[in-house]
Amino acid sequence: MLTLLFIICMFGVFGKLFFFGLKAAWGISKFILTLVFLPLILIVMVAGGLISLALPILLVIGIVGLIASKA
Repeated sequence: MLTLLFIICMFGVFGKLFFFGLKAAWGISKFILTLVFLPLILIVMVAGGLISLALPILLVIGIVGLIASKA
């Protein structure tokens, strides 16, 4: 009976740790994508001659950023 209780508690604790790790990884991924990869992708698009596509993407991201910062 104590073994069953131990197993249930172990799954509870490690389950919470697992989901905390997923949330942390998702937050770090969003941070890295926003600050590193998005500007890099836009610079490569402009250098490759796709400024007609990069400019609207930059405008949409800027507008979303302004709206999100007010909320």
